[in-house]
Amino acid sequence: MDMTNHSTTPPNHARLDTPPTRTYNNGTSAGMAELADAADLKSAGEILVGSSPSPGTILTGSAMPWPIIILGYFLGSIPTAYLAGHLTRGVDIRQVGDRNAGAAANAFRQLSPGIGVAVGLIDAGKGALAIFITQAINLPQIAVLAVGAAAVIGHNWPVFTGFRGGRGESTAIGVLASLLTLPMLILAVPTILTLIIRKNVILASAVLFIPLPLVCWLTGSPGILIAYSVALPCLVGFTHFLRTRQGVVRQA
Repeated sequence: MDMTNHSTTPPNHARLDTPPTRTYNNGTSAGMAELADAADLKSAGEILVGSSPSPGTILTGSAMPWPIIILGYFLGSIPTAYLAGHLTRGVDIRQVGDRNAGAAANAFRQLSPGIGVAVGLIDAGKGALAIFITQAINLPQIAVLAVGAAAVIGHNWPVFTGFRGGRGESTAIGVLASLLTLPMLILAVPTILTLIIRKNVILASAVLFIPLPLVCWLTGSPGILIAYSVALPCLVGFTHFLRTRQGVVRQA
């Protein structure tokens, strides 16, 4: 009796339960290549969906975090001097002194030195807090700068007091001190001495803001921050020009 096993698998038939593999020149199977491709796609998806832009990335168009910028504006709009006048003396700071609704100097003269200093510190804190929030959530640098500018704009034109605010010196100082700590510390001494000796806020602001870009450059600050150290004080100066012009018109 013939006991030979005739159930041999045809040599040219592919097995159905095992996917075919192709061998590349370097010996890597197609299955391994497909796994590598899948890993690359997954990484790309994580970058596009789940990752935050690194600091310094420039955002454009709809990528700009407008809700945080608006939050910075509302944070700057908190009318510190106006609230201090109502809560401590029952007066409207907009109707006394130089009628500067957001100025620590006006609060210093019309309310008390202590209240004026407190108002100035809180106003600076508004700017510093705006920068802290943006850095805490890892926004790119251009967004951080936009939020800082929004805080100063909010202080100068606050929605809560009919868009009548201050000039923005204190809030700008808070923003710049958070971003350019070393240059601001270097200039703090002559600025404070000028304020104590001359008792002139405008002159002290000039001592602080005019040499700031040079000090930033000498201390190795990035170019975008040097430009910002020019732009933000220009916003303060522009607001001062508008306030001075409005005062002249009222007196006329």
